Amino acid sequence: MHSLIKLVDDCAEPLTGSLRDYDSLLDLIGDARFVLLGEGSHGTHEFYRERAQITKRLINEKAFDAVIVEADWPDAYRVNRFVLGRSDDVDSVDALAGFKRFPAWMWRNADVLDFVGWLRTHNDDCAKPTDRVGFYGLDLYSLHTSIKAVISYLEKVDPASVKRARHRYACFDQFGGDTQLYGLATQAGRGRSCEQDAVNELVELQLRAARYLERDGQIAADELFAAEQNARLVRNAEQYYRAMFLGQISSWNLRDQHMAETVKSLAVHIEEQVHRPAKIVVWAHNSHLGDARATQMGDMGELNVGQLARQIFPKQVCSIGFMTDHGTVTAASEWDAPAERKHVRPALEGSYEAVFHKTGLARFFLNLRDGDELKFNLGQPRLERAIGVIYKPETERLSHYFRAQLSQQFDGVLFFDETRAVEPLERTSEWVQGEVAETFPSGI
Repeated sequence: MHSLIKLVDDCAEPLTGSLRDYDSLLDLIGDARFVLLGEGSHGTHEFYRERAQITKRLINEKAFDAVIVEADWPDAYRVNRFVLGRSDDVDSVDALAGFKRFPAWMWRNADVLDFVGWLRTHNDDCAKPTDRVGFYGLDLYSLHTSIKAVISYLEKVDPASVKRARHRYACFDQFGGDTQLYGLATQAGRGRSCEQDAVNELVELQLRAARYLERDGQIAADELFAAEQNARLVRNAEQYYRAMFLGQISSWNLRDQHMAETVKSLAVHIEEQVHRPAKIVVWAHNSHLGDARATQMGDMGELNVGQLARQIFPKQVCSIGFMTDHGTVTAASEWDAPAERKHVRPALEGSYEAVFHKTGLARFFLNLRDGDELKFNLGQPRLERAIGVIYKPETERLSHYFRAQLSQQFDGVLFFDETRAVEPLERTSEWVQGEVAETFPSGI
């Protein structure tokens, strides 16, 4: 263990907070067209802040075209309209108002607010429309919101088709909008599957695309693409909610396949506008962006965006993991529960995070493509931590650790020894109480 700690210490590049901190990271990225920037939790300030700083440099220095995040497509597309100057939202806070579904703090937080404001200013200063950078969503939980978006689009461009679309999508109303109940009932044979209705609406939208594009220019093309993506999401979400009751692996794979398909579709759409290969930054959890084949997930049959991206775009992907040892995190105790400011326990002995902690370095970048010795030693299976929107420190090992081969999972990692909770735009009483608990650990 001591030799591994020394090896990491020798290879790590400390981060000092200077403007040149990420020069080596940008060198590693090189000409990669798809940069996957992960996070070890969905509620850590340093992960969000530094990911944004890296993305700004990719936009300014490497002309990246878009940021696509682990968020619902309709909510992120509202932000996209704002940063492109096409919405009625007055400011970044308004643009983020669509993120209402749990966990709202993932995107309605102070760090995302700052980045969205920066992106709007950047785009306002662009000389050409094709130089502007978009903001999009990867996920597929927004079935009913996406249905509304498709209907809204058709009301503008093809009112005659609205009645037919409403009739098809009305199939999903049979369980009062409860998508999980829909999935359970259809799998049990107690409800009609809406699969064919969702497929038919997507196909019809695609068949009528040429007619819809007779409207004005790029905005028309963007709005058609957004509508098609919403219709595609409805089709994929329908499959996802049915698969939820077949087993975790099946539903996980459908979700990540949808995410990878969304990245690929966005790349094609951008290329049609800019007439060159698209360059996209992806923000999502480490568990989605590190190659699943190098993890316990892959051993169980799961795949993810990181794996699929490397397969779809060989030698065009650079994936960076973000890790921490201890601090605080914004997370819930269970699904749909309020956001809390929780203490993150020091990493378990023998884990990658514990090894990095023992270097004594507060913050560093580690190039996992730099030298055979480092690649070999960090390619041996070790525990790695993953905190999602739920954090259960009382069952830390079972709930938040899995085995991985780090140098095969990522191209590089960023480590922040002590981190703090991301700040939600709406602080719950539970989140504020978490602050007090940290300030007064003795309870005085």
